[in-house]
Amino acid sequence: MSKPVKGTERSATGKAPVVVVAGGGTAGHIEPALALADAVVRLRPDAKVVALGTERGLENKLVPARGYPLELIPPVPLPRKPTPELVKLPLKVRDSVRKTREVLERVGADVVVGFGGYVALPAYLAARGRVPIVVHEANKSAGLANKVGARFARRVAVAVPGTTLPNAEVVGIPLRRSITTLDRAALRAEAREFFGLDPDAPTLLVFGGSQGAQSINAAVSGAAKDLADAGVGVLHAHGPKNTLVVQEFPGKPAYVPVPYLERMDLAYAAADVAICRSGAMTVAEVTSVGLPAVFVPLPIGNGEQATNGRPAVDAGAALMIDDAELSPAKVAELVVPLVTDADRVAKMSAAAVGMGHREADETLARIVLEAAGA
Repeated sequence: MSKPVKGTERSATGKAPVVVVAGGGTAGHIEPALALADAVVRLRPDAKVVALGTERGLENKLVPARGYPLELIPPVPLPRKPTPELVKLPLKVRDSVRKTREVLERVGADVVVGFGGYVALPAYLAARGRVPIVVHEANKSAGLANKVGARFARRVAVAVPGTTLPNAEVVGIPLRRSITTLDRAALRAEAREFFGLDPDAPTLLVFGGSQGAQSINAAVSGAAKDLADAGVGVLHAHGPKNTLVVQEFPGKPAYVPVPYLERMDLAYAAADVAICRSGAMTVAEVTSVGLPAVFVPLPIGNGEQATNGRPAVDAGAALMIDDAELSPAKVAELVVPLVTDADRVAKMSAAAVGMGHREADETLARIVLEAAGA
């Protein structure tokens, strides 16, 4: 039997717990991990939270900005199809697990919390039999890393009912406090001034995840005249690697393109409706703040984005368009009438609020601290 990592007894004796979160790669993995970290520190101000990541992930920017230490480990990308790289996979896994175990020993980990992805798999394997593991799965269909981790986890938490993991507890998705406590109406004037938007016009928020979405970019910008003619203002995050040039229409509400939205809270407050992908984090955030949405699921993978958005659609809080059907004409036909119908927007907003994840961060934090013996 493996020996416990040095320091894992500290929480049980009343000392400050050390929580290691593994959620690197994309914002969809990192943001829930950081929301959990914030909640852990609120509940136990003496706790230490350490994040695992890789040198090429978005966590290199997001984690230090939130004030948490980041430990880098080698990534373990899992090929979806047989490739020559598959032969090298066992060696890569072994190397990453060894280096991850060194980190857990050095920081004195009391619990490892994984959110899936490249960083989570070596974290689970390194912690197995040594440090308690908590798994959080945001999607209804679990990824490979979380399927592995759930087999020997102390607790398994999921975002929605019916997730394909055993012994799962439904807790929702941990979200930042700036989102869960957002008063959109109170911040609207400030938010619109911040982005240079018309203070009174119905406003559409457009985004496609941290990198943008070319199909959404093309369809909405192509409908700029229809939006302007209808008196709709637009805040459009097109992605830092994309460019977007939109014709200006004098006397009409502004169409404001930006590479990236650092202040999503203000973006949500400025908007009446959003058109966006339907990643699990996005669905959780827009429903939590009561923002009606038009979801355009990413057309790759196993269809999880369509699955993520379906409950909101069924509840009357959102609409959904297939990526293949998205076009400037479809935006003019479906989105413009929605944004300009204040009564319909209000009803969808009320339906969205009831679907939020406002308490998930502290619910998961309590599970994690219990697993740590704190």
